[in-house]
Amino acid sequence: MTLFPGAVALPARFRVNVPAIWILAIAGAAAACIPLVYLVVRAADADAEAWSKGLTDGTARLLLNTAGLTVAVTGASAALALPIAYLTERTDLPLARWWRSITIMPLAVPSYVGAFAFIIALGPNGSLQDLLAPLGVESIPEIYGFFGAWLTLTLFTFPYLLIVIRAGLRDLDPGIEEAARTLGQSAWGAFWRVTVPQLRIPLATGSLLVALYVISDFGAVSMMRFDTFTRAIYVRIGTSFDRSSIAVLCLILVALVAVVLLVDWSQRRNAQYHRLGSGAAKMPRLVSLRRYRWPALLGLSLVCGVALLVPVGVLFHWLSIGLQGGESFPGIWSAALNSVYASALAGAATVAVSIPIAIVVVRRPGFLSRLVDRASYVGYALPGVVVAFALIFFTLRVTPGIYQTIITLVFAYAVLFLPQAISGLRTSLVRVQPGLEEASRSLSRTPWQTFCSVTLPLIAPGVMAGFALVFLTTMKELPATLLLAPIEFDTLATSLWGHQEDVFFARAAANGLLLLGCAALPMIILFGNDRGLRN
Repeated sequence: MTLFPGAVALPARFRVNVPAIWILAIAGAAAACIPLVYLVVRAADADAEAWSKGLTDGTARLLLNTAGLTVAVTGASAALALPIAYLTERTDLPLARWWRSITIMPLAVPSYVGAFAFIIALGPNGSLQDLLAPLGVESIPEIYGFFGAWLTLTLFTFPYLLIVIRAGLRDLDPGIEEAARTLGQSAWGAFWRVTVPQLRIPLATGSLLVALYVISDFGAVSMMRFDTFTRAIYVRIGTSFDRSSIAVLCLILVALVAVVLLVDWSQRRNAQYHRLGSGAAKMPRLVSLRRYRWPALLGLSLVCGVALLVPVGVLFHWLSIGLQGGESFPGIWSAALNSVYASALAGAATVAVSIPIAIVVVRRPGFLSRLVDRASYVGYALPGVVVAFALIFFTLRVTPGIYQTIITLVFAYAVLFLPQAISGLRTSLVRVQPGLEEASRSLSRTPWQTFCSVTLPLIAPGVMAGFALVFLTTMKELPATLLLAPIEFDTLATSLWGHQEDVFFARAAANGLLLLGCAALPMIILFGNDRGLRN
């Protein structure tokens, strides 16, 4: 039984050096588990006082806040992503291809950049209040708290669901919907009664990504002054030397993540949909929007305007104020170079670690390969602030020579984003015919020569996609960078954070715009060739 469709084990005489590839794969997966293992060991050694400090009345409030925000953002993201996916894939929406591209661009906006922009635009004494002042409006409702965190995270996480749902729509057999239409169902009735149930797995997958993002978010909730676990852990790391009580708090957050994963697993374990027969590629019949065309365009414009135009407009506004005031923007170019440098190192290191893991998962299906695969996902399920806390004290105790160095920072990035590289690589690997590798080995080439001359060129798209995705998420990562970056190693993310805390909005805006520009490049690489179902 293979773990992935198309995974084929090679004959024994053509297999790669098994000990070497297995050692590399197991070492990479084990490294991803270091932060969690450290937390468990540290919490196990904690005394009753440390546990009492971790399990306070405030902890229950943090749990309620984090869980409530996660449920609210996930539900709102699904409510946005599902109709947008349907409009851009299955209807005659004008400029559908353009809308398919623009609606995923909020992924390039870090949540803390969006929060910064919304505070300036919608907060007390913000741009909106200035516009309404001539109309006699003296104050507007505060954006801080739950509402601000919910709005920000929803607008910048719904594309995770959108991408997965679109992929699910493209994989569905349109004949099922057409059969429902012939039985008297309207286009919308067929969508809700037939299509949506078939999208159960994509909805669960995308919802899991959104939920994990919300649980791990630090920047947006901190700027919006909404207390969640990540904000509380960050504050305690800076103000308390009691590592055991912090480890207990981190484990509670990990337990919340485990609950989310269990819920996702329970929802998907029996959800299997198969097509009877191979079927034939068939273009779906597009639904005519008719009188709903303009409301659909208005709704899409509103979502994209708030998620993209407001952040970019606010940043440009404050940048122009700074330029007019003679602002010099010190250190901005070194911060940009540091961001690109750290992100490129993280992308290269993560892809390098993921290659042997992907190979054993695809080419060596079995219990051990499944264990390696699951272990490599442990770090991805941990919030960045938790990984950073574990590595701070792990390096101080075990490897003090690399404490607060670029090595530790890149290692944290690799732990956090390893599954992103693995997913792209194994998708490419399952499409590589083992016969090509067998032919190379039959010509007396070594396993390494076969990999470099045959396998690597064929999986190059997966390598590039994994690198681009890790590069993008590393550029946006804030808490791990704040806690682990070497002294005076400022990145665009940490510089923006520092400037907004010091109320230097023009400097923060300049860093934010550069960060958006750097994040847009991997977005173009990842999704620029997405043609969808039609041109």
